[in-house]
Amino acid sequence: MIKRHLSEKIKSFATQFPIVAVLGPRQSGKTTLVRNSFPDLDYLNVEEPDTRLFAESDPRAFLANHPRGLIIDEVQRVPQLFSYLQSFVDRKILRKPVILTGSQHFLLHEKISQTLAGRVALFTLLPFSTGELSAAGTDTSDFYTFLFKGFYPPLYDRNLSPVDWMPGYIQTYVERDVRLLKNITNLSSFNLFLKMCAGRIGQLLNLSALANELGVALNTIKAWISVLEAGFIIFRLQPYYRNFNKRLVKMPKLYFYDTGLAAALLGITDVKQIHTHWQKGALFENLVIIEMIKLRLNKGLRPEFYFWRDKLGREIDCVFEKDQHLIAVEIKSGMSVANNFWANLRYWQKLTGESGQNCFLVYGGDQSQNRSEGRVLPWHCVHELDDQLD
Repeated sequence: MIKRHLSEKIKSFATQFPIVAVLGPRQSGKTTLVRNSFPDLDYLNVEEPDTRLFAESDPRAFLANHPRGLIIDEVQRVPQLFSYLQSFVDRKILRKPVILTGSQHFLLHEKISQTLAGRVALFTLLPFSTGELSAAGTDTSDFYTFLFKGFYPPLYDRNLSPVDWMPGYIQTYVERDVRLLKNITNLSSFNLFLKMCAGRIGQLLNLSALANELGVALNTIKAWISVLEAGFIIFRLQPYYRNFNKRLVKMPKLYFYDTGLAAALLGITDVKQIHTHWQKGALFENLVIIEMIKLRLNKGLRPEFYFWRDKLGREIDCVFEKDQHLIAVEIKSGMSVANNFWANLRYWQKLTGESGQNCFLVYGGDQSQNRSEGRVLPWHCVHELDDQLD
């Protein structure tokens, strides 16, 4: 088993909270993580029809059968359990913690905030990070491999090819999870919509343009975006709104939680295709940003990242605040540092008054450098930004 950075954190919080919830996409390793972290707890998967029927028909008895604590997998399938969990916790009927896992983001967040507020520690587990894979002995020097393969655990645990595994994952997600979240009748249009999203990685999310291109209503696109977000397929990076006396872009940018999934939707079937693919730079940008997000989530912290862009197209790929300073991160897939890579960072420093020590250039090469404009970091050393994040 590849050790997950979140493991010690959830075990620690289970001694402080009666309920611990671990959310994340399907196949991200949630079940493996919680079962290995809490081997003494009973395990129940409510996706199994007989277990779900028991939980739905007699939730009190379902919980009362496990006073030593239990793990409930894919708990969003039985939402009425949350009210009973609140009662059992408040009356101290359960003597050990309850561990919940789920793969539907917003539905679970809503239920938890309404019913279990103050009683639950909430975590998000995404597929492997490069740090986790590196610690397990995986070669992380070639970013093209990760753009193509992604980070889902089955690809590493079972040494599967993404060409063989990804189509089944996409089909299962569309045919099962999408229909659980929303009654989408035209699955072919939704599949096309998924592929169109992959073609817009790193771009401003123009919902009206997507609706016009697909020939569907704007509200349909809004609903479909919410479905993809709820299933941990995509996320929106919000713009940084601070006014520097410039007109700023206010649309979010679109990214995927896994670059391998995005590559599969783009029709990439061989890692060599990425070298000349028109989305190479966008996929690389996606890779770096999601690695930064994993750094925060794997510590049980909220990732608060933004991008900045003005109406003239000048842009900083990632911005976050620390100690009343703005940290700027520019991301380039080139394997050597070109002078024009610094153009936006130079403008940013002039605009904000920030120094080079608060600016970073993450690129596809392998050498770290300190320059007057900022620090150069190889993509696989993005974890060094963790010092800036804390």
